[in-house]
Amino acid sequence: MTNPPATLGDLLCPRSVAVVGASRRPDSIGGAVFKNLLANEFQGPVYPVNPKAEFVHSVRAFPSLAAIPGPVDLAILTVPRDSVLAAVKDCAAKGVRGLVVITAGFREVGESGRRLEDQVLEVVRGAGMRMIGPNCLGILNTDPAVSLDATFAPTWPLAGRVAFSSQSGALGLAILDLARGLGLGISTFASIGNKADVSGNDLIEYWETDPNTDVILLYLESFGNPRRFTQIARRVARTKPILAVKSGRTGSGRRAAQSHTGALAGADLAVDALFRQAGVLRTDTIDDLFDAALLLAHQPLPAGNRVAILTNAGGPGIMAADACEGVGLVLPALDPATDAELRTFLAPEASTRNPVDMIASARAPHFERALGLLLKDPNVDAALVIFVPPVGTEAPDVARAILAGALGSTKPVLTCFMGSHGIPEGLRSLRQGHVPSYGFPEAAARALGRAVSYARWRARPESAVPVFVDLDPGRARRALASAAAGAEPVWLAPLAVSEVLAAYGLRGVPERVVHGAEDAAAAADAMGYPVALKLVSTTITHKSDVGGVILRLTDADEVRQAWAELEGRLAALGRSREFEGALVQRMVVSAYEGAVGMTLDPQFGPLLMAGLGGTLLEVHKDVAFRLHPLTRDDAAEMVDSLRSRRLFDGYRAASPADRAAFVEVILRVSQLVGDLPEIIELDLNPVAVLEPGEGAVVVDARIRVAAVPPHP
Repeated sequence: MTNPPATLGDLLCPRSVAVVGASRRPDSIGGAVFKNLLANEFQGPVYPVNPKAEFVHSVRAFPSLAAIPGPVDLAILTVPRDSVLAAVKDCAAKGVRGLVVITAGFREVGESGRRLEDQVLEVVRGAGMRMIGPNCLGILNTDPAVSLDATFAPTWPLAGRVAFSSQSGALGLAILDLARGLGLGISTFASIGNKADVSGNDLIEYWETDPNTDVILLYLESFGNPRRFTQIARRVARTKPILAVKSGRTGSGRRAAQSHTGALAGADLAVDALFRQAGVLRTDTIDDLFDAALLLAHQPLPAGNRVAILTNAGGPGIMAADACEGVGLVLPALDPATDAELRTFLAPEASTRNPVDMIASARAPHFERALGLLLKDPNVDAALVIFVPPVGTEAPDVARAILAGALGSTKPVLTCFMGSHGIPEGLRSLRQGHVPSYGFPEAAARALGRAVSYARWRARPESAVPVFVDLDPGRARRALASAAAGAEPVWLAPLAVSEVLAAYGLRGVPERVVHGAEDAAAAADAMGYPVALKLVSTTITHKSDVGGVILRLTDADEVRQAWAELEGRLAALGRSREFEGALVQRMVVSAYEGAVGMTLDPQFGPLLMAGLGGTLLEVHKDVAFRLHPLTRDDAAEMVDSLRSRRLFDGYRAASPADRAAFVEVILRVSQLVGDLPEIIELDLNPVAVLEPGEGAVVVDARIRVAAVPPHP
C-alpha cells in the first residue's frame, strides 16, 4: 500500500529523526545538529548515520539509512554537496517523509548547482516527500510533545506562540538568539534556504491551523509566487497577524520607465502594495519586527488609536506623546471622572492630563491604581506606562503593580522601563498575558501604531473585486490589434486610446486629431470654446516637456496662433519631424485633478497607481500603489491615503469633488489591464474629477502596448 504524500506536519512534528552525516567532531554541522537533538530532548528516537563511526555522542551509529531498524519520519542531511543526491535517493527508498537539506552549494552558486538542485527535487517529489532547503539552518519545534531542534544553532529558544520563517540561515542564528534575549517564545522556526520545495507560502498555510501558533513572523529575500502569497496571507491575516521584513528595498534592477506611473514606481513599491492588500505588517528592521511581535503575541488588539500615557517623569512622557502622534496615535482628553479620581491619590504637583505625570514621588501602588483607572476610561484604547527608576522605588515592585492594574482589562498595555527591552520576568503573567517592555518610548509607539493598523485592517469587512458588465472588450482589442502585433512596444495613437477607454466606460472629453492650423480652428469652432491644443507624437512621451500643450484657447485666431507656436517650439528643439499633428480638446473645469496609471512589474504583474495629477505629478508624488486586481476597498483606500484627499471634501472655498467617480475610474482601469495583457503601461493624467454626482473625465491618456508572449 502506497503511503499518502507527506505534509509539513511530518517535517515539523516527526516521531523519529535520522541525521545523515552525523559526526563526532563538535565543530562540524552534522555533529552540532545531532548534539542539539539530544541536548534539547527530542521526544523520539534519533539515529546518527555515519559509515565510519560505531557511535556518535554515545549513541549507536548506522552505516546507512537502510540499516536503521525502525521507520524514519525526518532525515537531516549534512553530507557534502556531491553526496546529497545519493542520500536523497536513500531517503526515498527508506520511506522517509520529510527532509531538511542543510548542505549548501546548489542554486545559489550557479548553473551546475541549479541542475543538481533540480535533480534532488525530482527525487523528492517522485517519492512524495517534503523538503526544506537546501542551504538552510534547519527547523525546530518547541512543543514539549515534540521538542525538535534540528538546527546547528547554539541557542534553544523559549517555548511560545510565535512562528518564524527565515530565508537566511545566518540571520536565523541571530534571530533565535535575539528572541531568547527578549523573552519572546517561539512555537516553530524554519530556515527555508533556497525554497526548492517548501516555501514561505506553505509554512503560512501550515501555521494557519497550527493550534500552537498565534503570530507569524517572516524574513523574506524574494517571492516565489507573489499572487499566491497575497491570497494566502490575506486569508490567514484575518485570524493571525503576519509581520515581515523584506530585504532588497533599493531596487537595483529597476527598469527604465517611460510613463509617469513607471517613473514613480520604484522596485519596492510593489512589495509595499502587496503587504498592504494582504494585511501583512511590514517593518524596516528585525528590531521593529520583534517589537511589534512582543505586543501582538501577548496583548489584545486595540479597539482604536487613542492612547493614555502614564509616567513618573515628565521628559519621557513628552517623548512618548511626540512619538505616538508621529505614528498616527492620538492622546485623548481623559474622562472627567478619571481626572477627578486621579487627583484623590496623586501628589498635588502631579499632572492628571494625558500624559499623566505622577512625578518621581509615585510609588508602585500609584502605578497600579492609576493604570486601572486609565484602562477603564471610555476615551482610552491602550495604555503606555513609563517608569524611570527614582530613589526608593524598585522596578520589580512597579512591574508587579502594572500587572495588577492591567488585570481583567481587554485593552493592550505597553511599558517602557527605560533601558529594559523585551519581557522581563516581573512583567510575565499567565493570567492576563505578558506585558512587553521597550527601551525607549519611540519603539513602544511604533509597535502600538502597527497593532492599530492591523486591528483596523482586520475589522474591515472583506471586499470583492468588482466586475463591470457595461464593457466592450472586443472593441478595445480591435483598437489594440495592429499596434500590439509589432516586435517592439509602441504607444497607441490618440484615436486608438480613445477607443480603448470608451470600451471600458472611461469618459473622455470631445477631441479631434488635426493636421493643420485651419483644420484645428474648424475643429475648435465645432466643439465650442475654450479648447486646448496638444501635440501628437509617437516619440515624445511627455508633451509638456517640449511645450506641447497650450491651454485656454478662446477663439479660432488663438487656435491658429497656437498651432504656429507648436511648430516653432519643435523646430527650435530640432524635433520638427516628430510633430505628427495635434489634438484639439474641449477644456474641462474640475474640482480635483487626479491621475490613474499602470506599469507592469516583471515579478508582481500590473502595478496600479492613483493620485494627484496634472503637470506636477512627479514633483508632489502624492500617489498610492496597489497590485492588480483591486477590490473596491483597495481602490477607496488608495484615495484615502493621499495627502490631497481633503480636496475631495471641498478645501476652504474650493468645490468638493466626486470621490466615488474617481474610485470607479481606478476600478475600471484595474479591470481593463486585467482583460488586456497587451497593455504594459498606461497613464490617465489628468483625470478631471467633477463635483459630486457629475463623474470624472479623462482629459489626457497614453497607452503603451506590446505583443503578448505565447504560453510555454
